[in-house]
Amino acid sequence: MKKRIVCIISGRVQGVLYRAFTRGTANKLGIKGEVENLPDGTVRVEAEGEEEKLNDFQSQLWNGSTFSKVEKIVCDEYEDLKNYESFKIKYIRFFDRF
Repeated sequence: MKKRIVCIISGRVQGVLYRAFTRGTANKLGIKGEVENLPDGTVRVEAEGEEEKLNDFQSQLWNGSTFSKVEKIVCDEYEDLKNYESFKIKYIRFFDRF
């Protein structure tokens, strides 16, 4: 059964290729969704896929990229899907911060 998760990842997760790691892991597992840096220094992941694949994905989020250090992951599950077509990195435009 497909489901959707939204996770907030805390630790040293910005500026260390964590989003690229997350997208690569999602692509390997056939997970669709998006990942983005948040202004508070955390990373937000929204992912959809088969429950077993999402469980594997969540486990991999703890590994992170070479220079990251994940301290905490909080995930919520949802049954409604957004039907993402791929897994993408969302970038914040500089002027969106002001």
